[in-house]
Amino acid sequence: MKVVLFCGGFGLRMREGQGSAPKPMSMIGDRPLLWHVMRYYAHFGHNDFILCLGYGANAVKDYFLRYDETLSNDFTLANGGRELRMHSTDISEWKITFIDTGLTATIGERLMRVKEQLTGETMFLANYADTLTNAPLPAMITRFEQSDAIASVLAVPPDSTHHVMDIRADGSVTGVRELREGQWENGGYFVMRQGVFDTLRAGEDLVPQAFNRLTQRRALLAQRYEGFWRAADTFKDRAELEDMFQRGNCPWMLWDPLRSGQTDVRGLT
Repeated sequence: MKVVLFCGGFGLRMREGQGSAPKPMSMIGDRPLLWHVMRYYAHFGHNDFILCLGYGANAVKDYFLRYDETLSNDFTLANGGRELRMHSTDISEWKITFIDTGLTATIGERLMRVKEQLTGETMFLANYADTLTNAPLPAMITRFEQSDAIASVLAVPPDSTHHVMDIRADGSVTGVRELREGQWENGGYFVMRQGVFDTLRAGEDLVPQAFNRLTQRRALLAQRYEGFWRAADTFKDRAELEDMFQRGNCPWMLWDPLRSGQTDVRGLT
């Protein structure tokens, strides 16, 4: 199944220390965030990627054109350095299509611009390329296949420690509760059918405009997940992910059992 990755946004909240690179090229360990997202899909056998480029496109292209397998794989060097034998590889089975979808396009417009690349695909996967999870992708796909929905989205509890208040007109508070209670956030992992293109409009976005049209038809499926999910929206978020990586606590790295620990992999609801 093809995987569409939206990696052309400005990522203004992540710009500190990142130069001109787009947010998905922020480093987690020795690989960019984008690579970690792609490895998640490849772990489940989905190796055909379409990268929707915009801001910082050259940084993405150069990274893969100059890809160094030795950074994340064991290898043997022999014959005075003239012979290199890889013990394993990351991207040898990947197919990556690089499409310039514009500097200021919305996510919905970027998706429209790669429609031709999805010709013949009954279903496809899509992702913002800036969040990490260990959600069970095969179960997400199966549940979507068995539904009549046009699109599904991973729904996660809000990543916030704030509290909200219920307030009467006179200012008296009737309740205080955590923001997470009863709320679900767009987790950025999508499964879609071709019908989604019928809901997209120029100048509008996938979320909320196109998805609101799907909700009116009861054609949007939420896949609720309360296991590991982490956004990398800010420099602080990236620093926390980097710390997890350095400590070897990486639940999203399902392809590496030593780092992922295979713990807290929960089911969908």
